[in-house]
Amino acid sequence: MTNNDILKKLRVALMLRDTDIEAIMSLVDFKISTSELGAFFRTEDHPKYMECGDQILRNFLNGLIIYTRGTKEAPKKPEDALLHKPVMAKAKMANATSQPKIDTVSFKNTPAKNRLDQTTYKKKASFKDGPKKPFKKG
Repeated sequence: MTNNDILKKLRVALMLRDTDIEAIMSLVDFKISTSELGAFFRTEDHPKYMECGDQILRNFLNGLIIYTRGTKEAPKKPEDALLHKPVMAKAKMANATSQPKIDTVSFKNTPAKNRLDQTTYKKKASFKDGPKKPFKKG
């Protein structure tokens, strides 16, 4: 599916006219003429067909978001986002490389019968001890 197909399908699904698409593109400060829009919606074998580039589709989609949702009241500045990301990444890495904290439990004041360290475990049979039953050949 090409960018032209995506643009055509969105135009039909959202019932947009050329003037609506121009208004949507102007929301992201991207100017496009009606003749350029008409070239995107032509068939591929038409002599005035023009392929819709990635930037045009990206700007249309960003404008469509603003058109449907509205603008953000307090948008983030790109500089602020760039400044905080490396700091947060370094902080996360520093926390990940530090020694893990292990909670220790003191058994000094607990009775011996309630202690967890008194649990006995059965030893699993292993071949190091030798087989329990002799094998019969035959």
